[in-house]
Amino acid sequence: MARRLGITQPLLYRYFPSKEALLERVYQEVYLNRWNPHWEDILEDRSRSLEDRIVEFYSDYARAVLTYEWIRVFMFSGLRGMDLNGRYLTVVRDRIFARVIRELRFENALPAPSEVPISEAEFELVWSLHASIFYIGIRKWIYGLAIPDDVTAVVAALATAFIEGVPAVVARLTGAPPEPRAKATAQQRTP
Repeated sequence: MARRLGITQPLLYRYFPSKEALLERVYQEVYLNRWNPHWEDILEDRSRSLEDRIVEFYSDYARAVLTYEWIRVFMFSGLRGMDLNGRYLTVVRDRIFARVIRELRFENALPAPSEVPISEAEFELVWSLHASIFYIGIRKWIYGLAIPDDVTAVVAALATAFIEGVPAVVARLTGAPPEPRAKATAQQRTP
């Protein structure tokens, strides 16, 4: 890191008393300072379709994290066995994935997590969407491959595939028939 910054290691340690303190600062700057608390609000805004919310969230998320620094630190941290990745991914799972699953269930008139707890398989379905978007950054910043110019269009296509396919799987996992929320609400209003 010192070499990349063009400074000596002793100078680096003048500002950070230990490797752990340096890593904590990196975690704060690279991960937590890029976290936008509004993302959670976007995902919970039921005045819009879940597909629109997922596209907006992941488009903004992609702009925040699909950068050289973010991807490289994330990969290096994981390969070195540091806990930065685990800490960050716990935040993502708790604040994003759980919301996506809850909103997906709501929009498709499936049991709420209070009725049927969220299964690991459901988390894996959201992981697959998340990983697909993250892999765009891996291709660019790790493999040096070209990526699409319009990442938002890719995010939109992935979100559509997720929204059109995952509810049926979640319905099976929760033991409920899939039924879009709008359709379920209309049927409830009919005497």
